[in-house]
Amino acid sequence: QVQLVESGGGLVQAGGSLRLSCAASGGTFSSYVMGWFRQAPGKEREFVGVISRNGANTYYADSVKGRFTISREDAKNTVHLQMNSLKPEDTAVYSCAAATSRAFILVVAPRVYDYWGPGPQVTVSS
Repeated sequence: QVQLVESGGGLVQAGGSLRLSCAASGGTFSSYVMGWFRQAPGKEREFVGVISRNGANTYYADSVKGRFTISREDAKNTVHLQMNSLKPEDTAVYSCAAATSRAFILVVAPRVYDYWGPGPQVTVSS
């Protein structure tokens, strides 16, 4: 059983930065495609970005492209989400997710992910 635990959430002013980390245990981290999603109050879960198994490929939602960066440290079983130039509309609960299927290099659809972290709250004040 894979467990994912995020850290690094909090309150930040608009224009500021935060770095979220997601630590995995109980599986083979290097074999997982790792994604980040967010959900704001009253809204559906939204794809943020994804990184491939070897870290060579990333893909981001248009709403965060150029501001957010995903990286991974397989030696530490950890994936990071660096968030810069934060906006109030980035306020949400952010969750990392692991996809174990070998059929994909990158995964956008939430239904393909097998394991999810509970997600820290990120609040951006104006």
